[in-house]
Order: sequence, then structure tokens, then C-alpha cells
Amino acid sequence: MLPTPCYLLSDTHLGVGPLAIEVQLRSFLRAVPGRAKSLVLNGDIFDFWYEWRTVMPRTGFRVIAALADLRDAGVEIVWLSGNHDVWGSALLRTDVGLDFRLDDWEGAIGGWHAHIEHGDGLRDVEDRTYRRVQHVMRSRWAIHLFGMLHPNLANWIAVKTSSTSRQLNRQSDGAGLERVAMARLAAHPEVNLVVFGHAHVSTLKRAPGGGVYANPGTWLDAPNFLRITDETVELRRWTGSGEGDRLDALDRLPQKPLGRP
Repeated sequence: MLPTPCYLLSDTHLGVGPLAIEVQLRSFLRAVPGRAKSLVLNGDIFDFWYEWRTVMPRTGFRVIAALADLRDAGVEIVWLSGNHDVWGSALLRTDVGLDFRLDDWEGAIGGWHAHIEHGDGLRDVEDRTYRRVQHVMRSRWAIHLFGMLHPNLANWIAVKTSSTSRQLNRQSDGAGLERVAMARLAAHPEVNLVVFGHAHVSTLKRAPGGGVYANPGTWLDAPNFLRITDETVELRRWTGSGEGDRLDALDRLPQKPLGRP
């Protein structure tokens, strides 16, 4: 269970966008204490992330420090890996103290029964080839072999290959992941909130059965995030002060008891 208010963002892709994105993200993280009790980072926070035994990527080190400060302030943090930051390990889990996961997260957020995952590899047809690559990239031997590369060379390779993924995401226009979300809400009536990232398209939509699909979008376009309370999901834009501007909101509808019409 994650306490509310819960803030959720994804796809900041630190390392490829302008420095202003990192500055905005640090400003956002500094404002979380006192406004949110939990924070979910839904993948691709870095455009490349790998933890060597004694080395960490230089990009965004001040963001990592800000996350450690949030944990010290008592804010619960869940980081779900995306396709760009899948290789997190001891630094995030032990040194920073957050809950870093390679898979999805499902549980209660206030009155919501939420299912959250980054979204890569979920489309049946479009992601068929990617799923084979995903399996290899997450294997122990691939992680070990990549760790043997010099960090400068490893970073160069990662940055060169990551741009293809970002372009494919934009071409999908979010429609594929929205179909996956709506199908999941229909198939699992106990779930009334599905949250994805990955598609780079901000979305807040009601399903026919009353559940909600939400996607905060990418900070490469605008610093949007979700604010989840006991009864409401809000799509907001960080403006540097307060809680930002509310762009859209949907309330939680009462769920019918299972087995009744």
C-alpha cells in the first residue's frame, strides 16, 4: 500500500534532453515533502542507467541525491524500471533506500486498487520483436558482460542505441498502450486504476466499466505528473511552485460487488 497523496511521473530521460529538464525535476523533488507521502517513478527516469560495482553514471547525480533526501524525509519511493533504466541495483535499493523493481507494482493507493508498470513490451503485435530483446537484456549474462565494458564506452553505446526506442514510442501515439490498459481493466474488475508510461503521451481516460487509465507522458515535452489521492487522479503540470497546474482530473467511481450485475 502506498500512502496518499501519491505523486507519479515517468520518462524524464535524463541525459538526452536539455539541462532544464533536470533542473525542473530537482525543483519538483524538493517540493514533494509536505505535499506527497509517496512517489512513484514509472521508468525511463534516466536515458541510460547502469550500476558498476564502484562507479555510477555521472548524469543526474544530483537527482539521485535528491531522492535520498526524500527517503530521509520519510517519503516512500517506488522506482519501476523502464527499458532505459532497467539495470538498477544496490545503489538505488541500499544507498538511496528506495524500492527498485524490474516488474510491475499492484496494490492500494488510497481507495484505488492500482496496477502500475512502465509499459514496454506489452503490445501483442508491435512489441513482439522487442520482447525477445527485452529477455536478453535482462539476463544475468548480458548484465555481467556489459559491466565488463569501460563506463565511457558503455555509455556511448547506450546513448547511440536509445534514440531508436524513443522514436518508436512517439510513432505509437499511445493508442497501443491505451488498448492494453482498457483490456486489463475489463479483464480484472478488482483493478480500477491502470498507469503506464513509455508511450510519451499524457492520458487520463475513463474505461467503459468505470476504471481509469492514466499516463503522465514524458518530460521531454512537458513536466507533467499524476497526483493520486484517496478518491481522485489528477494530471498536473509542474510550474515551479505549489502543486503545479491541474490539467485534468477523474474521480473514483464506486465499484459494484463482484458477482452482481
